[in-house]
Amino acid sequence: MAINTLAAATLFMTMLDKVAVQEATTGWMDANAGRVIYNGGNEVKIPKMSLQGMGDYDRDNGYTQGSVTLGYQTKTMTQDRGRLFNLDPMDINEANFIPTASAVMGEFQRMHVVPEIDAYRISKVATEAITAEKAGMVDYGYTPGATGTSALRAFKEGIKAVRDNYTGPLVCQATTDFIMELELELAGKITATTFSKGGIDTQVPSVDRVPIIPTSSNRMYTSIKINDGKTEGQKQGGYEKGATAKNVNFFICPVTTPIAITKQDVMRIFDPLVNQKLNAWQLDYRRFHDIWILENKLDSVYVNIKEAKA
Repeated sequence: MAINTLAAATLFMTMLDKVAVQEATTGWMDANAGRVIYNGGNEVKIPKMSLQGMGDYDRDNGYTQGSVTLGYQTKTMTQDRGRLFNLDPMDINEANFIPTASAVMGEFQRMHVVPEIDAYRISKVATEAITAEKAGMVDYGYTPGATGTSALRAFKEGIKAVRDNYTGPLVCQATTDFIMELELELAGKITATTFSKGGIDTQVPSVDRVPIIPTSSNRMYTSIKINDGKTEGQKQGGYEKGATAKNVNFFICPVTTPIAITKQDVMRIFDPLVNQKLNAWQLDYRRFHDIWILENKLDSVYVNIKEAKA
């Protein structure tokens, strides 16, 4: 065949990996995977360091001996997701296979892959914070726009809670409803800041130098149900709000706290002469992804939840 399917698959993999980070509202989390060891498959090794605090200096004996513990935690990416697509050659010809396949996979990634990655990561952040039960790090019962409540106060209380444990750069992800209330309260005084994600700089609103990433409310849940794509009632695939999930207004954490990784497995393209099942181009898409928060950083994640605590 004139089309080099191996080259096409490589091209698609590179493009889709880049788009996954750039279009995901949580794409900033992937930058924290720089020190993660990944050698293929679904396993990663995450570095973890612990140090002792300062001791007294003795003028006769000098410094108190300290210790550094550096190890790697092996983690498994629990999200192993994929789909198979067939493109009938009667609908496309060899000359336009590349743009047609690119359009299909690009749309699939924008409409289904990226929203699911975002929703999974955000639900994991919320779940970890709720489960950890760190004092003052989860607030319930704030409804944006409700009488007698202040979005600015809720936001500043979140910053204060994180600042009690961490002094570095912070980031916030919030629903558009919450951001609108902030903007109305600040009456044009809200500032814009440059935020980098996936190598692209964008302008986002900020308060107290904390960038706020606008996020669709249908990705801001405390838990989600992930459909397997084959069981009756789940054939549509994708995700949906969990049965007992609550709605997240916003969360604030250090930029370096969530460690997220998303990797596409080797993409396969079979032309109609190789495809044994159908006379069609076959595209196999598979993606591993997950997110982790190390135990010693759970006290730096603040989550504000719309519903009252059960």
